[in-house]
Amino acid sequence: MAPFGLPSLAAFMSFCLLVLAVVEPHRAYGSSGRGWFNIGRNKGAPAASAAINGICASSVTIYGYKCEEHEVKTQDGYILNMQRIPEGRAGGMTTRSENKRQPILIQHGVLVDGMTWLLNSPEQNLPMILADKGFDVWIANTRGTRFCKKHVSLDPHDPEFWNWSWDELVSYDLPAVFDFVYSQTGQKIHYIGHSLGTLIGLASFSEGHQVDVLKSAAFLSPIAYLSHMNTALGAVAARAFVGEITTLFGVAEFNPKGRDASNFLKALCNYPGVDCYDLLTALTGKNCCLNSSTVDLFIRNEPQSTSTKNMVHLAQTVRDGVIAKYNYGRPDYNLMHYGETKPPIYNISNIPNDLPLFISYGGQDALSDVRDVQLLLDHLKFHDVDKLTIQYIKDYAHADFIMGINAKDIVYNKVVQFFKHQQ
Repeated sequence: MAPFGLPSLAAFMSFCLLVLAVVEPHRAYGSSGRGWFNIGRNKGAPAASAAINGICASSVTIYGYKCEEHEVKTQDGYILNMQRIPEGRAGGMTTRSENKRQPILIQHGVLVDGMTWLLNSPEQNLPMILADKGFDVWIANTRGTRFCKKHVSLDPHDPEFWNWSWDELVSYDLPAVFDFVYSQTGQKIHYIGHSLGTLIGLASFSEGHQVDVLKSAAFLSPIAYLSHMNTALGAVAARAFVGEITTLFGVAEFNPKGRDASNFLKALCNYPGVDCYDLLTALTGKNCCLNSSTVDLFIRNEPQSTSTKNMVHLAQTVRDGVIAKYNYGRPDYNLMHYGETKPPIYNISNIPNDLPLFISYGGQDALSDVRDVQLLLDHLKFHDVDKLTIQYIKDYAHADFIMGINAKDIVYNKVVQFFKHQQ
């Protein structure tokens, strides 16, 4: 098997911590000291319940909503877990009386799963807000997360199980969940992505995937072009080399709860001049609107595994400043995989100009930097003006979009309005 390409560690660490930034907050939001290195070993009740009973039982039905657990098989043999909230709870704010509710597919970011969307109260969680507004809500979970560690022939302990990057999320996971939702509902689908969920959506739609069953798309805190990602740890990480990462983690599973990852991040945070006391701010920017109890629940929910290859691919996206397929590090290996010496580019300008898009981004987001979002918008400059809705929130950073206590009023109501306008 060809070796992985080795980008700079600065790029790798930026994305290694892309959602650890959300998953690993600490002292400023309620945990103690530098105890974030032990996050993931804390066993809170919601996390334990989810691990045993699934996301529906632990986080949805307890609030009076119907919820279904589904399994979906990808063409390359992975078995993915999905949740469906088909309607609002009794006495909710449902405004659609017809039987055919519009389906919405919600996609999380890297190193977390669908629980990401369900940490606030039902009145503040995006999936439940959408269900109460009359939509048929489907929550996706990507391969490698805790409920998606099944395959028709591979075991998670087998390195080959982890031989994938976000290319495979574009080529296999997203088509599988789209096809499944369409087969169950018979209707075109609205899509919502946050963070990595925006990247795989943009890449997929640019290649023409799903566009025949896609009704519209909303991208929250989009990550695409990442040249201006600037986190507090970047300067220190730049002094290292990604070879250390592959030495520590090999080429299989990247487990942020593991000892090697914890020790490596701890070493970086102990570097002179680096303050990881408030890791959430250091990595995502200054989030304005987080509730400490929600962040504590996020911590107890634990970060999820992904593949080392996926993290390297994300780092390549940071380093190279383009949205491209995985770089195998040598022209002959790329030639073997792609028929050309460089990885093919995902051309965002190929997204159909008449596809309704909603893009919401924050002025304090250190991961989805304003300058990089502007570059994304430049690639959409020929998009139909009446099909592109842009929202800029000056005070928002990366985590506010999924955990902000005022996200309903500032972001989610706008998303609902956008989707209803497409009916």
